[in-house]
Amino acid sequence: MKHFFPALGPGLALTALLVGGCGAPATAQSTTYNVGGTTVSLSSLTTGLDTPWELLWGPDDFLWLTERGGRISRINPATGQLLPLLTLPDVTETGESGLLGLAVGPAVHLAPLPGELAVYVVYNYTSGGLKEKLVRYRYTPTIGLLSPQVLLDNLPAASIHSGSRLLLLPDNTLLMTTGDAANTSTAQNPTSLNGKVLRLTVTGTVPADNPTPGSLVYSLGHRNPQGLVRVAATGRLYSSEHGPNNDDEVNLIEPGRNYGWPTAQGFCNLPAEQTFCQQNNVREPLLAWTPTLAVAGLSYYNHPAIPGWSNSLLMVSLKAGKLTQLPLAATGATITGQTDVWTGTYGRLRAICVSPQGRVYVATSNRDGRGSPTATDDRVLVLENRTFTATRPNRILPAFALYPNPASHATSLHLPAPLTTAARLSVHDALGRLVHEAPLVAGQQRAALPVAGWTAGVYQVRVGGPTQSFAPQRLVLAGR
Repeated sequence: MKHFFPALGPGLALTALLVGGCGAPATAQSTTYNVGGTTVSLSSLTTGLDTPWELLWGPDDFLWLTERGGRISRINPATGQLLPLLTLPDVTETGESGLLGLAVGPAVHLAPLPGELAVYVVYNYTSGGLKEKLVRYRYTPTIGLLSPQVLLDNLPAASIHSGSRLLLLPDNTLLMTTGDAANTSTAQNPTSLNGKVLRLTVTGTVPADNPTPGSLVYSLGHRNPQGLVRVAATGRLYSSEHGPNNDDEVNLIEPGRNYGWPTAQGFCNLPAEQTFCQQNNVREPLLAWTPTLAVAGLSYYNHPAIPGWSNSLLMVSLKAGKLTQLPLAATGATITGQTDVWTGTYGRLRAICVSPQGRVYVATSNRDGRGSPTATDDRVLVLENRTFTATRPNRILPAFALYPNPASHATSLHLPAPLTTAARLSVHDALGRLVHEAPLVAGQQRAALPVAGWTAGVYQVRVGGPTQSFAPQRLVLAGR
């Protein structure tokens, strides 16, 4: 029910106006913000877009973008050049519907073409009424997008509450959020795929370890989830979700849990809600907002370029036009505060992502029919610490061991000597995506790697800290 969290003061400085050329990479003029003593510069990277919906950092080190009208593009992050790939011919854009979520991951074919990636998109189309479907494309740098394969279709849709974010997990499964399609009864119906977070394999089948055998439903009781992110260090999943006129939410997504809609809105703090929540395994939100913000994209930040945002969710909102920092507790089980970086300065904000270099990219949504677009809207904005330089560790130490390697179900890391200072363990897959991250403490010499849920393949394991680093090692996971 209604639960109000007042916004905290931004304490930030505006120093210049943004300008950019329509339909082209933007100019270099910028705005600056003070984040915990770090000067963060914001500038327009790309302008002249039409209602961006998804924005993510791809394994090819380019930004990937969907626009609601049906266009899929890549953006060169160095120049801002927009590189259109395909405009889907059967997208129906009406109200909030259209081309929505996007995910980019490893090729799924046994004999992939050079540089091939798998590209997943979810969008609305018309077939006996408005529907929603999930499609996988093959992508190569020379050919572009080809060979569409429908993984899931014929989901009921409406001009509002369509979801839908996509997120690839390290175990090579895919999460997909769905809205209730303006039919509140679907959210609590376990046989309906609306009002849910779904989990499916990259070929469109039901994973064997889903909460309910034979069902794609991963969690239920959702109204319209608009953001989805996983934190590699803890494995926790977070979602941002639109409330009605009250109780926008950020949720910690757990398999098999119920998130209450429509009976419980926000926290279980009314008698009827408390009874329902106790009887239906309801997971209360981490935060709720009344008045609502129209929460949208969600990302995770933990990079030394902007230390003030370490271990934080970064969330954007449409109606409020905010970029909001939500610091996490060390375990990730709670949110410890909130700070609005700005409110309304750039209009409606839909999508956000973070690059491996610690830059933050935000897409506006001022041409979605509810905004007041400027001449250069819509835009992709970039926030960065321009003075940050990644420092090299002082010492490169002898290689550590991984045993067993190749591995199938378990392996552990063995350092040649106990650590003299704290360090960090990270594991990346063959496409450079972070799949696991964990802190190591001074004196530690061994650590287990949770490989049981990882896909067979080749991984790079790294251990490093501010004063010492080990030569990276290759880990081979065999098929199970």
